[in-house]
Amino acid sequence: MQDSPSARPFVVGIDVGGTKTHLRALAGDTPVADHVRTSGGWRPNDPVAAAGWLAALVADALPAGARPSAVAVGGHACETPRQCERIRTALRPHFDAPALVVGDAHLLVPAAGLDKGTALVAGTGSVAVGRLPDGTAVQVGGWGAVLGDEGGAAGLVREAARAVWAAHDRGEEPDSLALGLIASLEVPEVPALAAALEGASEFSAEWGRHAPVVFEAAARGSRPARTVITQAGEALAALVTRLAARGVPVDDVVVAGGTILAQPALYEAFTTALAATAPTAQARPLHVPPVEGAVTLARSLL
Repeated sequence: MQDSPSARPFVVGIDVGGTKTHLRALAGDTPVADHVRTSGGWRPNDPVAAAGWLAALVADALPAGARPSAVAVGGHACETPRQCERIRTALRPHFDAPALVVGDAHLLVPAAGLDKGTALVAGTGSVAVGRLPDGTAVQVGGWGAVLGDEGGAAGLVREAARAVWAAHDRGEEPDSLALGLIASLEVPEVPALAAALEGASEFSAEWGRHAPVVFEAAARGSRPARTVITQAGEALAALVTRLAARGVPVDDVVVAGGTILAQPALYEAFTTALAATAPTAQARPLHVPPVEGAVTLARSLL
């Protein structure tokens, strides 16, 4: 008589994104759980709270009485090895099993089936990560909507607004980009865009949801919108070249994120700029969920 899946060792992979969290558990090759929920309550700067949140997530997802044999987590805003290690340490009272915690972008390379490489994410925000030959993790970018995240959805909206304001200051009539932002942000005129953007309670998420306006305006022929997209692609390529300058191998660049993969204009701007600045780099769009990388990492712990 074969064991039931709940009687076999579980591996649990968790991708905690900025908006949603994806947990996948397997017993051998048998899927046991595949849950997607919001990331509300995730507090990576509080290791104890973060560990408790993860433990509750696992308890809710697994069959009653099941305990994981290995857990790997890719956590949004887990930006340094020290921060991730503190969360891993806080997990020990919850799981009598090996655990690993890394930044969520570090899931992309194993999700793509690669042993080494660079990962570039352009979703709401943007970041690039890789590892030095000795295994040391390196991250560039990811500095948030106000000061960074060029090429992410929020950064695109920020730069589009700046382009619209510059045109307004030159006395130009609003073009399709300006009119699109006015409509999307539900304000009466260009000057009112500032108050609408600055009044957002959560800059990244609230700015980012207006990013489709930039691509729609570019498709209608807006020169400022096209410039914003071109410069966003160049900024994303610059993240990769910064990693290369620090000694990170960038021959394979795994690309993920809802903005860059959903918008061919941005992907093309990125790959064009990458070919010019890092001609040996090969962009590889990720076609599986990043949680696959967490499962791969969890299996490596057994």
